[in-house]
Amino acid sequence: MPFKLPKNDHRLVIVGRTGTGKTQAAAWQLVMRNIGHFIWIIFDFKGDHLLNQLGAVEITLTQMPKKPGLYIVHPLPHQNEQVETMLWEIWRRGNIGVFIDEGYMIGDSAAFRAMLTQGRSKRIPMIILSQRPVWLSRFVFSEADYYQVFRLNDRDDRKTMSRFIAADLETKLPDYHSVYFTVANEDTTILAPAPDQEIIIETAEIKLAGTKERLRLI
Repeated sequence: MPFKLPKNDHRLVIVGRTGTGKTQAAAWQLVMRNIGHFIWIIFDFKGDHLLNQLGAVEITLTQMPKKPGLYIVHPLPHQNEQVETMLWEIWRRGNIGVFIDEGYMIGDSAAFRAMLTQGRSKRIPMIILSQRPVWLSRFVFSEADYYQVFRLNDRDDRKTMSRFIAADLETKLPDYHSVYFTVANEDTTILAPAPDQEIIIETAEIKLAGTKERLRLI
């Protein structure tokens, strides 16, 4: 069945236990955005192989992209303050997309909450992943425009998601399938697995073609 992809001011939450295809689906959602004409920053806390194959320009926590394109930063566990400073700078500037792999790594971040609650007016689209919904801030879910839910083994995780989406999360889906819920229309769709990694990487290459030559950092 047809379904709507998030727009450039929307927030998408993707949850699912390890091995369900969550990160691959998130990478596909990311490359379907306007990554060649808008600044997107990936916060990669665990060094995911696929995310690092998308052609993103690596930056540090003290660098802020100036030109449209895809960027990636690899925060270390002890760099919470630097992450918070960077998130506040993103919030201040606006017009920057944020992709966070394992959203619980952000911790109790005031800047993160500000982006969730005020991000639409500042044009800060977000894609947030987690394997354990119970570890995430309630604002991640209450401010989301779209949800993509893969298999969750823990009952508390399923209960958490059931508070926000009108869908049956108890029935076991086929491998790598997910429940896709659109808040605006309360539409529920069962999605087949995301495209192969090679297709996702190729799509990123096509969309980012020509951007690296004009990228400059401040």
